Amino acid sequence: MEVEGGIEKKAAAMAAAAEGVGRKEAAAAGDADVGLKELSRKLNDFAKERDWEQYHSPRNLLLAMIAEVGELSELFMWKGEVRKGLADWDEAEKEHLGEELADVLLYLVRLSDICGVDLGDAATRKIVKNAVKYPAPSKEGA
Repeated sequence: MEVEGGIEKKAAAMAAAAEGVGRKEAAAAGDADVGLKELSRKLNDFAKERDWEQYHSPRNLLLAMIAEVGELSELFMWKGEVRKGLADWDEAEKEHLGEELADVLLYLVRLSDICGVDLGDAATRKIVKNAVKYPAPSKEGA
């Protein structure tokens, strides 16, 4: 029987490996944008090929995503305010940032898929809802 830490390690390995697979495919396809549904399909295929679906409960995926957010946070720790564009960061730091952002994104996409939430649709609806809640200032008199 799998212990809790083993499940999280397998889930973390899934995200890291899927991110690497995505990078190779993106390099082969050029600089094409990848949609959320395509990422979801790739992650689903990746998990099925390794028989990892049994570990992908909403709770396990959420905990793994939180761990990745922690790793992302570490990159900003002790840096003070970071300027837009990361002008003070070297290429290795920027690459590491991209990897950690990808880990968080992949877990979020997988979690939404496992929970039956269309992430693109939910995000679009949330933007509309926020536009109503926080209207842009009026441009009258300009």
